[in-house]
Amino acid sequence: MSKENLIDLILNNYTEFTSIHAQDNNIDLSETDLSHSNIENADFTNIDFSGVNFSESNLLNVKFIDCDLTGADFSRAQISECDFSGSILNGANFNYATVNFCEFLDADMAGANFSEADLSDSDLSTSENLDSCRFDESTIWPDIDKLPEDFDSTYNYDLSTLRDDEESGNEDY
Repeated sequence: MSKENLIDLILNNYTEFTSIHAQDNNIDLSETDLSHSNIENADFTNIDFSGVNFSESNLLNVKFIDCDLTGADFSRAQISECDFSGSILNGANFNYATVNFCEFLDADMAGANFSEADLSDSDLSTSENLDSCRFDESTIWPDIDKLPEDFDSTYNYDLSTLRDDEESGNEDY
């Protein structure tokens, strides 16, 4: 079945999609467009959503357990009560997203972008590589008990760590 047909089933006949998903554990929906969609009570366990566009979507009680969400775009999405446990979120974009009451247990967050995102009440306590995510002073983090012990959620824009090419001189020559 084509990616387009599977996306149509997700949006219009979730019961049929569920029966297909139960028979095929290797569904590839990478690089598809689910922007501006409303998805509730879906189980997407172990689906390849790398590079998928969920921007400006409303996602409620969706299971993204053990999914590949590398480079996925969740910008400006409303995400509530979703489970991202065990998923790969390397480079995922959550800019301006509202991500409340979600689970990120053992999720790989390397390079994820949370600039101006609201992560209130989400559990990132056992997420991996959160220290290499991007965020800014407007990012709203959950309480400290829902963050990894060694994670520093304070935004520190230190100009001294940036290197201007003009100041670097010609040491290579």
